[in-house]
Amino acid sequence: MQRFVTWLGGLLLLGVLLLGSFAYYAYAPLKLPSTPYTFSIQSRSSLDSAAQQMQDAGVIGNKPLFMLLTRVMGHAGHIKSGQYTLDKPVSPRQLVAILVQGSTTLRQITIIEGWTFRQFRAALNAHPDLRHDTAALSDAQILHKFEPTAESAEGWFFPDTYQFEAGNSDWQVLKKAWQTMQKRLQVAWQERDPDLPLQSPYEALILASLVEKETGVARDREMIAGVFVNRLRQGMRLQTDPSVIYGLGERFDGNLRKVDLQTDTPYNTYTRNGLTPTPIALPGAASLHAALHPAKTNAVYFVARGDGSSHFSSNLTEHNRAVNRYQK
Repeated sequence: MQRFVTWLGGLLLLGVLLLGSFAYYAYAPLKLPSTPYTFSIQSRSSLDSAAQQMQDAGVIGNKPLFMLLTRVMGHAGHIKSGQYTLDKPVSPRQLVAILVQGSTTLRQITIIEGWTFRQFRAALNAHPDLRHDTAALSDAQILHKFEPTAESAEGWFFPDTYQFEAGNSDWQVLKKAWQTMQKRLQVAWQERDPDLPLQSPYEALILASLVEKETGVARDREMIAGVFVNRLRQGMRLQTDPSVIYGLGERFDGNLRKVDLQTDTPYNTYTRNGLTPTPIALPGAASLHAALHPAKTNAVYFVARGDGSSHFSSNLTEHNRAVNRYQK
């Protein structure tokens, strides 16, 4: 009997020691390689895989103990993937809480107003923190996921800064940009000025892209839209160089020649009436607003002054004088 009591007492003491050691492990700060320290948990990682990744990164020193602690805390299936940055040493218990909350370090990508869809894709493909799931797909294959009936991906994605977790798919950025453009375009169309010579939100998107590419300084944006709207109303050709350049594609070498203006393409607004068949760029919010709220003006011409701004004219005589002044 005495031997049993001694054995039981030893077992209890061992249990207390083990429990104390486990509690000490749970609350003692981890020894990080440096601070701040960044590490990643891959998408769809199991607890075992996540713990192995952290052990390999030097975040935790004892994988079995960390897995046991996570299970004891009831979070075995709740760890979120992503990139994490620890600004100071934390305890294993605090680390579990961080992983469950998904307090990841967000990355971002900025899509510039006036970029083409080709430039947008190049930025996605070059970003080191994105998973490049669309790199091998054509524009048409990407567009089919969002606008199956559209002929071109141009203009359908809103230029902005988008945040994401490191390792996320580029599909997620594309989806955010597409959804944002749908919302922005629909709101802008619903709030448009009356009696515009535009038949659909898509035509507004096309006009906004032309305004985007022609605008050198922000204060001219509504006036440029006003000129285009006046020309559409009067049946005048838009005669905008950026659309010709877009139609030339990779053939454009940086120098727009007279022969280029005379060579017919679907995007040559010197040889064809009306809007271009698709947008020629990704228009931002200001250009969408300008296209649907153009300036009330009699101007039907404008010419670049050379400082980014434009001179606007209501007749050809005045325009020719401005061309002679600013271009010759």
